[in-house]
Amino acid sequence: MGPLDGLRVVEMAGLGPVPHAAMQLADLGADVVHVARPGPSAIAELAGAVDNVLRGRTAVVVDLKSAGGVPDVLELIAAADVLIEGFRPGVMERLGLGPEVCRARNPRLVYARLTGWGREGPLAMAAGHDLNYLALSGVLAAIGPDDAPPPSPLTLIGDYGGGSMFLVTGVLAALWERERSGQGQVVDVAMVDGIGVLSQKIWAMRAAGTWSEQRHSNVLDGGAPFYDTYTCADGRYLSVAAIERRFFALLLEGLEISASDDLGDQYDRANWPHLREIISARVRTKTQHEWAAVFDGTDACVAPVLTMSEALQHQHAIARQAFVDLDGAVQPSPAPRFDRTPLPTPAPPAGDNVTDIREVIARWR
Repeated sequence: MGPLDGLRVVEMAGLGPVPHAAMQLADLGADVVHVARPGPSAIAELAGAVDNVLRGRTAVVVDLKSAGGVPDVLELIAAADVLIEGFRPGVMERLGLGPEVCRARNPRLVYARLTGWGREGPLAMAAGHDLNYLALSGVLAAIGPDDAPPPSPLTLIGDYGGGSMFLVTGVLAALWERERSGQGQVVDVAMVDGIGVLSQKIWAMRAAGTWSEQRHSNVLDGGAPFYDTYTCADGRYLSVAAIERRFFALLLEGLEISASDDLGDQYDRANWPHLREIISARVRTKTQHEWAAVFDGTDACVAPVLTMSEALQHQHAIARQAFVDLDGAVQPSPAPRFDRTPLPTPAPPAGDNVTDIREVIARWR
């Protein structure tokens, strides 16, 4: 079931991007074992509040300070293809589960490590979160209006875009290389590095002289009136992303704005304030629902800004079965999709499937 069927993954329990990466691997069909330590954190994860990011894997609770804890985990790792962990540098080594020890038991092991700052450099041992990595990468300073501090965006950019997605990419790349060499390797993923790669287009525009470091003054940061959000008559919002000239023409047609308004050239920045006033005033004449109907089926690149509850009910999401209901918890369906190896329906969170580590070892042998 799924393209990664038969792949064995050991996930050292953690927060944020590591469980998200493990979820993606499990969604794609991998057999993922979530190794949690005993205590309040394990109880919260596995028996208390349900965390659906933990969907699709088996959980084991192991006391790594007990006599048999580390040997049991090493025995599990000996039969695994991949190990993923997200501790600060040196933690796994102190536990006796560092790369050298694990790969001595299993030379084919892909050992993937995720940190915020990377494993070297003056900040390697410092605590941090998504917002901090964004701040030092230069990306946070480019987000938001120019008359207020940069906003705190959702953790999608650093933790998941720069973290878990690059962790999955690194794991799959190392597995592909292993097909030729027969050897595993260490994959070093740093969220701050991943953020940099995600922002490559902005760096390219900066190098070309087409990106200003003044926020809200560029084509893609809300500075352009044809790439921004607007308030409708009912106080709801409409997204406008008519970058290409042909799409911009369709936007003006739908808004019933004519050439007689003396708009000037779309890309002449001197015209942007005037054009923004015209678009803003026009959008305020109808409700969000009315504008959605006007632009439905067009290529004007206009879409209503929906709440999460509304997104569930949108006809496109329903047609693509973009969400799945698991025991009353609605959540995004696995992605991407495959024609020959369709993805299985996600299993319940790890807390619903806790087993003894010796049983998993016996199954993996």
